[in-house]
Amino acid sequence: MRAFRVVVIGGGATGIGILRDLSMRGVTAVLLEQGGLAYGTSSRFHGLLHSGARYAVSDVEAARECIEENAVLRRIGRHCVEKSEGLFVLTAEDDEAYVRPWLEACAEAGITTEAVAPDEARRLEPALSPEIRQVFRVPDGGIDGFRLVWHNAMSARRHGGQVRTCHKVTGIESANGRVTAVEVCDTLKKETYRLACEYVVNAAGPWSGEIARMAGQTVDITPDRGTLLAFNHRFTSHIVNRLHESADGDIFVPHGSITILGTTSARAKNPADTTPAPEEVLRLLSLGEPLFPAVREYRILRAFAGNRPLYTPPDHDAGRSASRNFVIVDHEKDGLAGFVSIFGGKLTTYRLMAEKMTDLVCGRLGVATPCRTAEVPLAEQPSEEMLARAARRLPAHRTQLVAERLGDQFADIVGGLEKSGGSDLLCECELVTRAEVELAAGDEATHFLHDIRFRTRLGMGTCQGSYCSLRAMGALTEIGAPFAADAQAALRLFLQERWRGLRPVMWGAQVQEIELGRAIYGSTLNLNGGDDETD
Repeated sequence: MRAFRVVVIGGGATGIGILRDLSMRGVTAVLLEQGGLAYGTSSRFHGLLHSGARYAVSDVEAARECIEENAVLRRIGRHCVEKSEGLFVLTAEDDEAYVRPWLEACAEAGITTEAVAPDEARRLEPALSPEIRQVFRVPDGGIDGFRLVWHNAMSARRHGGQVRTCHKVTGIESANGRVTAVEVCDTLKKETYRLACEYVVNAAGPWSGEIARMAGQTVDITPDRGTLLAFNHRFTSHIVNRLHESADGDIFVPHGSITILGTTSARAKNPADTTPAPEEVLRLLSLGEPLFPAVREYRILRAFAGNRPLYTPPDHDAGRSASRNFVIVDHEKDGLAGFVSIFGGKLTTYRLMAEKMTDLVCGRLGVATPCRTAEVPLAEQPSEEMLARAARRLPAHRTQLVAERLGDQFADIVGGLEKSGGSDLLCECELVTRAEVELAAGDEATHFLHDIRFRTRLGMGTCQGSYCSLRAMGALTEIGAPFAADAQAALRLFLQERWRGLRPVMWGAQVQEIELGRAIYGSTLNLNGGDDETD
């Protein structure tokens, strides 16, 4: 039976951040994830790097943590951060009396605010409503959750950490009041085995309650579902919030070439309840109109949803009223040593959450090595010489984007492009090359085309994979990728997930585009396996 000092459960930002911190302190650790990396909440949010201004009035401590970690992530995770800034806008429907306490709370939390004249704000963002009354600039930013998780994973591996995806925890063993092992199922190989360990870190997000129950413990977690909309163009260059108490549908976040509107808040049926409904889409559009009156005219790419793991003990509020701060539970006080849980918080504070958890675990293991995750970059910046070499093979205006996406593996791609003599672009929307797809396919954490999507953003642009998924599958078949052995099944699985986000937004011209995609795969390529002899 293989042994690790620590087993981390959950492959989102918090779990992978803990693995990186443990590995950098010399602790042998493995991370187990039931799906792919960023399978849950960390890939299902609006992409906001919080300044903390959104929570300054309701939770000043959470706001203070956000602004401090905002600065840290801009430093160590520059490849994952877009410095887009934020605007808080008082619309015609918002209460002007909220402005003063908000400004005072921001000042108390250490968040800088700068007044912007409404006319100037509309010059910066022409699509804003002409009825806006007050505007303030704050240091919000954008962050790519997929990229953040992958860069943390690569950093953890460099320091000896192991990542095992498609590994579902099925049991937690203990003896004499202490954790001894974890039972895990490799869901692809259909094999179950045990990992001996001294500590188990439960960082499973909305699934934290289920993991705790396997150990005979209880944590007060409520999965809170948030639905979001992705539009096919970037109609704002700033993150735009309504200046009122945090509510549904009051924030627009530019993310690469698209814009995201979010979010709702509703009690989820279970942690996997992430299917958006058409009525949620219509409600979000209504809520977004006070900021951008023409929002209904913009093409919607898809709807998607994720679950927040909110800490809601019996004496605490749920939903929007629940604290956005994070909670660490040491279950030793409940009779089980070597088992700890972490939940709540924001993706912006993932590194701080990981540091606090790792401090606790290392203290119990007798490891005195200090945390260095706030100083050591997730990935090194490529040299000017390397960027110049890449520009000979890639579109010059997107070379930096590819470098940021790949991090430490950028040099491998440049070498591959030089060897092949061309870029061989598979995805025009996100500028993903064959070399990137092949590199991602060779990673031990890649088991599906979805994993390549998370890694490269292939299929996440305007066409939603209608063309690039077929090209990618052809390339994967040529190199003999194991999961491409049944290319039709692999492609159908990929497109079905894309379809799940398209179904709630089927109206108007979007229906025509969706039907075109269905025709390409269902008729031309016979993806559904119909009778070839019928016309």
